[in-house]
Amino acid sequence: MAFDELKENTQQIQEEAKAYLESTIQYYKLWGFKIVMKSAKLVVKVLLLSFFLMMFLIFGSISAALAIGEALENIWLGFLIIAGVYLALILLLLFTRSRIIERQILRSFSTRFLNDQ
Repeated sequence: MAFDELKENTQQIQEEAKAYLESTIQYYKLWGFKIVMKSAKLVVKVLLLSFFLMMFLIFGSISAALAIGEALENIWLGFLIIAGVYLALILLLLFTRSRIIERQILRSFSTRFLNDQ
């Protein structure tokens, strides 16, 4: 009789362990899906914003170059001035990228993915 009870308890423990393992696997699948969906949503949002920002910069740069060129009575000089502004911005970002960009990206991703669980 004690052996039968022990056998039943062992089977019950095995069934509960199997159910626990299956629910844990299901939980991590859902957690992974949540992370993938958040990442995909973030990538799509960044791509769309980048596209529209680029369109704005292109048309704004052309307009500014034409306006500066008309004011200086030399269209090419206006385009050259706008190109110089972009070169200055690139150099500024090149020298300060680790302090500004990398820290901001790390903060953004850590708050989105680590604190929201």
